[in-house]
Amino acid sequence: MRIIAGHHRGLTLASVGKGDAAAHLRPTPDRVRESLFNVLMAYGLPQGARVLDLFAGTGALGLEALSRGATHTTFVDNGRVAQKLIRENIGKTRREADAALLTCAVDKLPSAPEACDLIFLDPPYGKAMGAMAITAAQRNGWIAPDALIVLEDSTPQAVASYAVLDQRKYGDTHITLMRAP
Repeated sequence: MRIIAGHHRGLTLASVGKGDAAAHLRPTPDRVRESLFNVLMAYGLPQGARVLDLFAGTGALGLEALSRGATHTTFVDNGRVAQKLIRENIGKTRREADAALLTCAVDKLPSAPEACDLIFLDPPYGKAMGAMAITAAQRNGWIAPDALIVLEDSTPQAVASYAVLDQRKYGDTHITLMRAP
């Protein structure tokens, strides 16, 4: 797994290895991330965006956004294996100044210091956790008006009051892009 483009292009990120099966670590493949970020460019993102990476896993999505010009990324994951990988990857990219790691469950998010323009969600597949996570993030001020939400799951997803802009399928991965109200 590596950073695809931008300032850190080609940098190899920490490997999940055997990981922790209970942690549901399933990094977004490089080709899916590359396609996703090509789509995001059409929306002018991630350049200048504040990013929230929920169920961050290895942090690859949020770090790719920083590499491509995002101003700050907040990573959220309550798994110890994931937290270790995220910390290691933040260190590898030397982005400690513009990255933060919250070690809480997504439904226990604290109040946001500032709303985010781009939100990534990659919850465990098939558990319908996307809508709950978006609701929790919105309730705590993490989602800016008109923010772009990127939800990855094993089936297409939609959240009430969020406009679905695009849906794409990459193997068993479905990416849904939504606009916050």
